[in-house]
Amino acid sequence: MKRIELGKNIEQIQGFKSFIPHPFPPKEGFDWDTRLLKKTDQATRLLGKLDGITKLLPDADFFLLMYLRKDAASSSQIEGTQATMIDAIEAEAKVNTNIPKDVDDILHYIKALNYGMKRMVADDFPVSLRFVRELHSKLMDQARATHFSDPGEFRKSQNWIGGTRPGNARFVPPPVPEMHRALNDLERFMHADDSTLTLIKAALIHAQFETIHPFLDGNGRTGRMLITFYLWKEGFLEKPVLFLSSFFKKHQELYYEKLLGYQKHGAVEDWVSFFLEGVIEIANEAIAIVSKITALREKDMARVQKLGKRSAESAALLLPKLYGQPVVNVALVQKWTGFTRAGAQTVINRFIEMGILSPKDKDRKYGQSYIYKKYTDIFADSK
Repeated sequence: MKRIELGKNIEQIQGFKSFIPHPFPPKEGFDWDTRLLKKTDQATRLLGKLDGITKLLPDADFFLLMYLRKDAASSSQIEGTQATMIDAIEAEAKVNTNIPKDVDDILHYIKALNYGMKRMVADDFPVSLRFVRELHSKLMDQARATHFSDPGEFRKSQNWIGGTRPGNARFVPPPVPEMHRALNDLERFMHADDSTLTLIKAALIHAQFETIHPFLDGNGRTGRMLITFYLWKEGFLEKPVLFLSSFFKKHQELYYEKLLGYQKHGAVEDWVSFFLEGVIEIANEAIAIVSKITALREKDMARVQKLGKRSAESAALLLPKLYGQPVVNVALVQKWTGFTRAGAQTVINRFIEMGILSPKDKDRKYGQSYIYKKYTDIFADSK
């Protein structure tokens, strides 16, 4: 497909050039290459397979919870956050107070994702500009560093990407009036009953949203959430288990390069192809993770069942909960089981002996937390 002019950089009275988008989608439409359509078919089949095997997991909601945390960490790390998924798990359960302060970024992202899922399920809310503003509000409100982001409100001033000012920026999004026009075009495109394949449409929605850059801060994170919610709302997945942030983080420079090519040079097909490669890679990864979780679960359940009756009963209270909260301390195990502190420590020690739990910080004498490392390692980003 030939490159498509999606807009023009036009000189502003302030002395810099801003990107002014043409009406979207282009009147001439998109003429996709056969190879790209085949890649779309491959990605679609893999998502169908992922959707099917996820339903077979006895604890599918725990799988979703872990994947949600993984995406929250990856998406935040793209923006410079140093905290990890494990830091977020510890912070959620309050099992460790010695956690990086920027874990707050991940927790806000998780909060926004959970809000979005609840909004769609409970209220049957559509993917819309209002929904996007609500996500942004949850993401940025009282966050560690909002950078004057005006949570939940589209910007009222010019922003830019890269550089120290619009004059030396890598890309300058549209001024406010053109931003609103482009957002209205995008919302109509999201709801249009057209022939655009759903995965291709998700790719275009993300790229167009990042081109418009409607917030002062938090555009990347909000735009990456939008991918998942759009595909889920379109009925592409029964549960929102496709999260692409770890792919974008793994190929971060290429991610920026492909988006910039889309914005500056109309390299639409290059961007969509890259996006589909991400869907294929992440779907394959998620399918492999489901298989590994199933195998680990069977292995560890067998270990528990070999214990004496009383020990097995107490262990069976703990093991299922570890799939949703794989970092624990004595107080949390007490809360789950109703055991005394000594009883909770006995169960933890038994899990250490079985090779299920291990001390998170072996040099720590007091306030120790314990991690189900074989499980959390399954979700670790591949290098």
